Amino acid sequence: MKTAFERLEGRVLRCRNLLLAALLLLTSIALGQTRSLAKPEPATVRRFKMNVPDQVLVDLRRHLAETKWPDQLPGTTWEYGADIKKVRELADYWQNHYDWRTQEAKINRFDQFTTEIDGQQIYFIRQRSPRPDAIPLLLIHGWPGSILEFLALIEPLTNPKDSHSPAFDVIVPSLPGFGFSGPTTTRGWGPRRMAKALIVLMDRLGYSKYGIQGGDWGSLIARDMAYQAPAHVIGPHLNLITADPPNPEAVAQMSDAERKRYAYFNRPESSFFPSRPLSRRLLPTP
Repeated sequence: MKTAFERLEGRVLRCRNLLLAALLLLTSIALGQTRSLAKPEPATVRRFKMNVPDQVLVDLRRHLAETKWPDQLPGTTWEYGADIKKVRELADYWQNHYDWRTQEAKINRFDQFTTEIDGQQIYFIRQRSPRPDAIPLLLIHGWPGSILEFLALIEPLTNPKDSHSPAFDVIVPSLPGFGFSGPTTTRGWGPRRMAKALIVLMDRLGYSKYGIQGGDWGSLIARDMAYQAPAHVIGPHLNLITADPPNPEAVAQMSDAERKRYAYFNRPESSFFPSRPLSRRLLPTP
């Protein structure tokens, strides 16, 4: 039988061992935290699948059903704004005939992802080609466009029927503020900042060389990408090319026919061609 002294000594030894174990555990935790702070994990690319809750669709139909329609002057159509008859036809289509679930299924046929760049969630489709020689291709929409513009192009580009035609790995992002890349939470998401974010995206996906295509605002972003990352962009394709308004000297040298045509595009109601030189503010400087 152990003496009281031996029993006390045993308890002291057990306490000492427990204390040492606790100290070692705390040290390892502290070291692990230090290492994780020193070497943060790389940015995450997360898989995504569209699944809009039923309640959102129900709420949309309810809002459409409860619309308070304004009166319209008798005998008018588009003279004083949108024709109410046409607007009501559109509202009826969205309320009673548009099938979001069908469209959702069409989009969900493709591989979708999200990632965070510059504090902003970026949603994108990334559909790889089965061909090993596929060329990475970034397709950039504009305003008021969306990824839907490119859905019909993805399969012909990734898996062309003609084996001699080039194949592509297709990346289709929603621009910040559009679709599931929104809403934006900071100011300043213009073409240059969007271009920078898409350069980061392509780098994050492991593409060092790639082509880009853009229309509308996408053309400005594509141009900025080519300026900012010339070593990575193998070629841009643009289906909108803007030019600065002519300077006063050039206007003075115009013929009467040229001046008349210029005046037509220089009207305030000409949308993309206002009298103020918007393109000088928006287009990048090489």
